[in-house]
Amino acid sequence: MSMPFGYASPEQIMRDKADYARKGIARGRSVVVLQYVDGILFVAPNPSRALHKISEIYDRIGFAAVGRYNEFEELRLGGIRYADINGYTYDRSDVTGRGLANLYASNLGRIFTESIKSLEVEVVVAEVGDTKEGDAIYRLTFDGSVFDEHGFAAMGGQAEAVASRLKERYRESMSLADALEVALTALTEPGGERPPVGQLEVAVLDRNREHRKFLRLTGARLERLLAQTSNPPSAPAAPPATPPQDSGDTPPPTGPEGDVDDGSSPL
Repeated sequence: MSMPFGYASPEQIMRDKADYARKGIARGRSVVVLQYVDGILFVAPNPSRALHKISEIYDRIGFAAVGRYNEFEELRLGGIRYADINGYTYDRSDVTGRGLANLYASNLGRIFTESIKSLEVEVVVAEVGDTKEGDAIYRLTFDGSVFDEHGFAAMGGQAEAVASRLKERYRESMSLADALEVALTALTEPGGERPPVGQLEVAVLDRNREHRKFLRLTGARLERLLAQTSNPPSAPAAPPATPPQDSGDTPPPTGPEGDVDDGSSPL
């Protein structure tokens, strides 16, 4: 019996949807999530100041995503509603990163199986514990697969290369500054330039904070942290010495040659 025109096997349809999703996710900029001594650090190059790739879900739980913003934003909002309802109905301690990861896995798997187009997203749900042994990092792919990551996770863009650089440099119980240095090194192609500080989205889940553990690092706070890394911003250059001049002389010329680094240049 001949197959109808345009027939495609279920296996081929699934492969096509998976390839489509992977290509869309790879076009996004990578996101790195890793443990440090006091919690979990999130770092993402992000030129947009309005559209966040890193967000808070609940007291101890953070969210990071790559791919189509409108798609992962719906997942984020759904997670917040789930957390608020369960925290109010039962107890705030009943809202866990594992529960959210299972919710997202179910939704992503259902959409991948039943919809014509899968979501072009990859997600990390991270929860900080009272000790580092209680920390959890769950990475979820477009088809609903869940990976319980240990120490760090990378997704989007050149995720395999970024994860490889993370693996080379990551170590347990790093300080926050050291963890940020490792993350930025992993996100930067060898020989390439690091994203300017104004295009970095950085946040932490800090176990030492009271109640809500999520904190964004921006502005002067982020610049001070960057200054503590092993590759800090350039220090201000000393102004060039000028020879004594008569009072009637004109001042030295200004221009690119006389520009002085004021120390505000990003890494």
